[in-house]
Amino acid sequence: MRLDDLKTMSVSVANRIATLTLDNPDALNAVGPDAHRELSWVFRALADDPDSDIVILTGAGRAFCAGGNLDWMQWLAEDPTRFLPIIDEIKQIVFSMLELPKPMICRMNGDAIGLGATLALCCDMIVAADSARFGDPHVRVGLTAGDGAAIVLPQVIGYMRAKELMLTGDLLSAADGKAMGLINHVVPAAELDAKVQALAEKLARGAQQAIRFTKTALNAGLREAAGKQLDMLGSYQALTVTTPDHREALAALRDGRRPSFGKTATD
Repeated sequence: MRLDDLKTMSVSVANRIATLTLDNPDALNAVGPDAHRELSWVFRALADDPDSDIVILTGAGRAFCAGGNLDWMQWLAEDPTRFLPIIDEIKQIVFSMLELPKPMICRMNGDAIGLGATLALCCDMIVAADSARFGDPHVRVGLTAGDGAAIVLPQVIGYMRAKELMLTGDLLSAADGKAMGLINHVVPAAELDAKVQALAEKLARGAQQAIRFTKTALNAGLREAAGKQLDMLGSYQALTVTTPDHREALAALRDGRRPSFGKTATD
């Protein structure tokens, strides 16, 4: 696939810096089937792009990425076998991001939730607007956090902090994320573009082959961990798509109420 084939996101290139923008601002860049499929190959295409050395990943509008689209989640829950091909797409998204040789900066212009958190974590640096929030609330919709954050987040902030965040589904402010070492820089929204651009230009002036090899070495442990764990996480997420808790969470979202979860099968 080629960058020109993208439908749910856009790419612009200037001065060896490519900017990939998730482009569904009315839905807070929530990901549906088309966007998920494009995410599974776009980073390979960016790796092959001869006109860029640096990548900026961002979202259009006021959010970075709000996670999965509710209508898509409902469609998957109606026939959970529909989720099975998604496991491979999850793997390709995470693998291709961690294997991208070019440095990638997350321009977190707003909330990075669920899959959005994974996309941010798989970047090499995060620059966030001070109003942005970060979190992976899969468990709040009755799902295993299976799209990669469970692999990367503990390596970034430590297992105890990561387990609290992922088992509760709580969201972090950008300031708290910076204090934990999750976010590199937090700036007012009006200063976000200038900060991201300055960092991208600094990287673009560097020795590209040395930078790429260093990134590859730094990501080797994450790539190994992803290879060992993503099949398990994706399979567990597929299983939880079939549960009454997930159906209850979707109904609660539609009704605008708090879900009432039951006990596990072993209780």
